[in-house]
Amino acid sequence: MKSLVSRCPIEEVMQVLSGRWPTLLIYYLKDGTKRFSDLRRDNPTVSHRILTHELRKLEKAGIVQRTVFDGYPLRVEYDLTAAGTALVPLIDAIAGWWDAHDAARDPAAEPSAAERAAAVP
Repeated sequence: MKSLVSRCPIEEVMQVLSGRWPTLLIYYLKDGTKRFSDLRRDNPTVSHRILTHELRKLEKAGIVQRTVFDGYPLRVEYDLTAAGTALVPLIDAIAGWWDAHDAARDPAAEPSAAERAAAVP
């Protein structure tokens, strides 16, 4: 991970939760334990490598717990720790804020993608 610019707790949290996948993984794990393949199914556009990297990052931060079961084929399950479960209300609050914000926006006030493309010289 990159070194911190300040010792601000928000910066530290953003190092762990920033990016496309960490908050989505927490969101999908809030309903309970999932196997790696379940998380791939929930997030079909994430690559195997990136999913592994993000899960390891969350595990190192103490947000996700990884359990490996003996046998063939190898079975690995992921679950939220107590710290990860504590993040769920925050993620739900962000989703609620977006729903309220998105509903309040005036669609006519924002140019469409075609209008933005036409405006580029």
